[in-house]
Amino acid sequence: MAKRKTMTSLALIFGLATGGTAALAETLADAMIGAYKTSGLLEQNRAVLRAADEDVAQAVASLRPVFNWSADATRQFGTSRSASTRNEIVPTVSNTISGSLIGELTLYDGGQNRLAIRTAKEAVLGTRQQLESVEQQVLFSAVEAFMEVRRALENVALRQNNVRLITQQLRAAQERFEVGEVTRTDTSLAEARLAAARSQLAAAQGALTIAREEYLAVVGRLPGDLQPPRTLPNLPNTIETAKAIAVRLHPQIKSVQHQVAAAELNILRAEAAMKPSVRLAGRLTVTEGIDSERFTRGGSIGVEAGGPIYQGGRLSSLVRQAMANRDAARGSLHQTIDQIAQNVGVAYSQLRIARASIEATEKQVRAATVAFRGIREEAALGARTTLDVLDAEQELLDARSARISAQVDETIAAYRVLQALGQLTTEELSLNVPQYDPAAYYNLVKDAPSHLSNEGKQLDRVLKALGKD
Repeated sequence: MAKRKTMTSLALIFGLATGGTAALAETLADAMIGAYKTSGLLEQNRAVLRAADEDVAQAVASLRPVFNWSADATRQFGTSRSASTRNEIVPTVSNTISGSLIGELTLYDGGQNRLAIRTAKEAVLGTRQQLESVEQQVLFSAVEAFMEVRRALENVALRQNNVRLITQQLRAAQERFEVGEVTRTDTSLAEARLAAARSQLAAAQGALTIAREEYLAVVGRLPGDLQPPRTLPNLPNTIETAKAIAVRLHPQIKSVQHQVAAAELNILRAEAAMKPSVRLAGRLTVTEGIDSERFTRGGSIGVEAGGPIYQGGRLSSLVRQAMANRDAARGSLHQTIDQIAQNVGVAYSQLRIARASIEATEKQVRAATVAFRGIREEAALGARTTLDVLDAEQELLDARSARISAQVDETIAAYRVLQALGQLTTEELSLNVPQYDPAAYYNLVKDAPSHLSNEGKQLDRVLKALGKD
């Protein structure tokens, strides 16, 4: 049962998808789910987090005994002459093999190893927050890709309708020209406008193709029948409230806070390097003669102590460098807080601009619609020219296009506010995706299991099953 739970946790960690082929996205939530499941950027940063988890395991391992072995085979040869051999030159040859087992354990190092563990843990926590920021980036990219396809689709439909209307206007102008009601100038104007409308339609269709390709890159599949979002996310009523939330909860700020904590620990590590260290060391050695019965067997065990006396000022420099890095991290924290607050203000401004544009373009569309219909009826009675009709229709087209863009911009701006708050996550949006547990892999490796231990063997099996070994 424990193995099954571990396999399930690791499957969620690596974002493995099970089941049949996913259906084409239809809603904004579906697009974000697709982006979350297929994002290579998320996979990359999850691997970065796993690497940071291993730093903790390596720091833990430094507190444990270390055993190494060595072996060698030696052939000694030469010649000798002595009085006992009556000054004859006698060749000497000996063959030996030897092996040693060496063990070491750090008893005291001024706290360097334990500080290294704490530093690695702060790095892990900071990397988790960076992963959450990447998740927000991926989800916002999905929102943009979805809405840009919606914008392009609406514009294509608008341009197609515009071509139909101008084609009708051209046909009417030609009929009136044949009976002498208008001149060739009127038909030429309609022909020019039709050519321009077809050109704009081609451009809109090209923009749609580009938007579809961007959607494919972000979501992992081509868009289907995309439905407009029914609601927008709930947002704080005031910028001040939003800024307070962002400064307190945004993952980028939390990440830099952990960087500051790690930098402060690095100062203590640099200072601890000036202290003495004590090690317990042991050695077992066996030497056997291959061509003789000679052998030696023995060992040693002892406590070794040592420490720096003078290293040319290097250790003091490392302490000062660590302090400078700490100050830089604190400065980065202040800068990040200011940047996040600014992002919130800018995002709210963009949202207000989009909402004001929607209100204005709604009025513009209503007025342009009334004007177009009136001018078209007056033109049928001969009180207006073809140019008047074409100009009125262009005004209506521009108004509708502006309204479409404002509606798209409002949705994008609303989710940009959510990202600026640090709340554009699968959990906050209640997206139906396997929730990634950043602590699952950490819990497996934090105690530095070896390949020979049960935990290490279990981890190896999981990694091999997932294709990550």
